[in-house]
Amino acid sequence: MHHKLISSPLQGYTDFHFRNAFQKFFGGIDHFYAPYIRFGGKMEIKPIYQRDLKPKNNTALEVIPQVMTCRAEEFIFAAKYVRSLGYTELNWNLGCPYPMVTNKGMGSGLIKDPAKIDRILDQVHSKTDIIVSMKMRMGYEHAREILEVFPVLEKYPIKNIGIHARIGAQLYKGGVDLEGFQRCVDHCGQKLYFNGDITSVAVFEKMTEQFPTIDHWMLGRGLISDPFLPGMIKIETYHYPENKLEVFSKYLDTLFTSAEQKLTGEKAVIRKMLSYWEYFSSLFPEPPKVVKKIKRAKTYEAYDSAVREILEGF
Repeated sequence: MHHKLISSPLQGYTDFHFRNAFQKFFGGIDHFYAPYIRFGGKMEIKPIYQRDLKPKNNTALEVIPQVMTCRAEEFIFAAKYVRSLGYTELNWNLGCPYPMVTNKGMGSGLIKDPAKIDRILDQVHSKTDIIVSMKMRMGYEHAREILEVFPVLEKYPIKNIGIHARIGAQLYKGGVDLEGFQRCVDHCGQKLYFNGDITSVAVFEKMTEQFPTIDHWMLGRGLISDPFLPGMIKIETYHYPENKLEVFSKYLDTLFTSAEQKLTGEKAVIRKMLSYWEYFSSLFPEPPKVVKKIKRAKTYEAYDSAVREILEGF
């Protein structure tokens, strides 16, 4: 079976700078979901989303925009905007678990309202020609909530449904619910893909054995933690390339340059790089020590010194 790998849209991480750097140095990802468009009470697309979705900023990528909303008019507005840029698909985020989102009836907080999901999808399909795909959790309070949504989704030509095998109330705590995901496979007639804790080739192979009908897989935190992972999955090897250090170093430099372009001041740039290093640290024998070294850096010179010291053990 030919497997497709998808990059999860992680706010604050997977913008076009990250996507382009990743594609240049690693590859292996078939589709990148852009971090979601969200409206702040005004019917307008914020500049940060405009920059992220500009075709000229994504020339070597297959990018799918995403929207976070519980209002049909916002969904339709976003659909028309991305269509104006040439995109044909818009992914609807019903997966975000954070209370600031779910308390407003969005993200995974909307899963418990199938009737509202139905009304929104009806209007979107009636008033736009956008292809709709979904990213969901299995529920917010319990893992059977999604089963009430499937009959609604099957009324519409949903392209695919990505399921993060947790509930919203978990956030990212605890393990993924593989039994719950199997229940989704058994009860849904539409195309599904799996999301959740794919952090190594070994884990990926275990998942493909457990779910032989699934051929699309989303990588989120595992993708950031180990950027070599998609390539190793695609070539079916556990081995890192011989020039691992060289590639990773150039990748770091590219992310750093991008952070300098976006942010003002050494502290802001180093703080941004620290957010990446909190994931990258898992590549090293003692992750807490790696993070601590970066945290101590208050200047570019100190940051460079810390990185050199860390990479000596790579």
